[in-house]
Amino acid sequence: MVRTSIIAVALAAASTVIAQNCGLKSKCPKATPCCSQYGACGTGAYCLGGCDPLSSFSLDACVPAPVCKGQKFEFKNMDGITDETKYLGDSSKTDWVASGKPTIFNDNLLLTMPPDSVGTLLASSTYMWYGNVKARFKTSRGVGVVTAFILLSDVKDEIDYEFVGVDLKTAQSNFYFHGIPDYHNSQNISLTDTFSTFHTYEIQWTPDTVTWLIDGQEGRVLERKKTFNATTNQYMFPQTPARVQLSLWPGGLPTNGKGTIDWAGGLVDWTNAVDIKNNGYYYATFDWVEISCYDAGSSSLGSNKGTSYTYNNEAGTNNTVVLGDKKTVLKSLLGTGLDMDAGDSSASSSGTKPANTAGLVPGLNGADPRPGADSHESSAGSSDPSATAGASPSPTGASDGQFNQGASSSSKSGADKLAGSQEKVLKGSVFAGIVAVVAMMAL
Repeated sequence: MVRTSIIAVALAAASTVIAQNCGLKSKCPKATPCCSQYGACGTGAYCLGGCDPLSSFSLDACVPAPVCKGQKFEFKNMDGITDETKYLGDSSKTDWVASGKPTIFNDNLLLTMPPDSVGTLLASSTYMWYGNVKARFKTSRGVGVVTAFILLSDVKDEIDYEFVGVDLKTAQSNFYFHGIPDYHNSQNISLTDTFSTFHTYEIQWTPDTVTWLIDGQEGRVLERKKTFNATTNQYMFPQTPARVQLSLWPGGLPTNGKGTIDWAGGLVDWTNAVDIKNNGYYYATFDWVEISCYDAGSSSLGSNKGTSYTYNNEAGTNNTVVLGDKKTVLKSLLGTGLDMDAGDSSASSSGTKPANTAGLVPGLNGADPRPGADSHESSAGSSDPSATAGASPSPTGASDGQFNQGASSSSKSGADKLAGSQEKVLKGSVFAGIVAVVAMMAL
């Protein structure tokens, strides 16, 4: 009877592990204080990169963000790339945090997207607060397939390059302030075939301007002074510390909004697409990425002279960013910004790390990259290109895992578009771990 009761309690707990939604009007509870990039509450990885302080239990619930580190990253191997389930916030030990299936082929990094997956995401372990970032890569191709190279802050300021696989001669530039959709912000830049040709894409970001460049040629300039909103009395300009993100994701999933599906060119073909047939997956090819931190001089605005970035006000603007020397590393995935050392005592006494449990790593569903409503609802799709079979990458060593390029969430306005459908985070391995623990307790 005792064994049965223990197992029943454990299974009941396991079956109800569902992350609570979060947004500006529905902040996380203290028990699971961190609002993830995808609009759900939790601890551990929920509190690291992408944790939204404005929608969390308190501004200090998220782990402080590591400051910018200028470097050129050449992807000769998987060194410097850590799976998100193993990352605790120590940016000195890894350059990129990965979800999905990144792998190396011919001294290039492939972001892969096998059938019925949600693709691959790499996010820098440090944050840029202005500065310059460039990447040399070839996009993926195909109906519903999206390649992205973006800057995304924890309060949803964003600067984008996006490429839909049905239009290989267009780079879509875009920007967001606090994740608020404005369909006038998008602008196309024409270029030659993005799948078969390497191009160097660059974002130059200062407190006053954003410049998009391709192969050294200026494609677009955004001036902060032209983004002033008289109604809200603020500049709708990206202005807060952001991670660099490289991703390949399925815009054409049936579960995505109609606008996103149409914008991506239709539903992804998981069976007959040339790259699925030849290689078993869609892929984008990255040669290198180079990050140059902003030279703020004597100003604190955009500085990287400390170790961490935090916020001191819920306005979430550049004048509320605090450059400090706070710790950025959790002791375990049980930790939060409110208790960075949670899980440490058991780890040190037993010599092993605490068992992973549900609610520590944000759930995955492969929706739109902006965690809001159908953010491409005003966009039109385009026709399928004539795909031709080229060299067939056949890499080895692709890591397991998935990622959520965004959450299928919706809300009424502004950054509160983060709230969404409940994010289920219980996975088979977690369930197996719970059952194993229960079994040992019952012996």
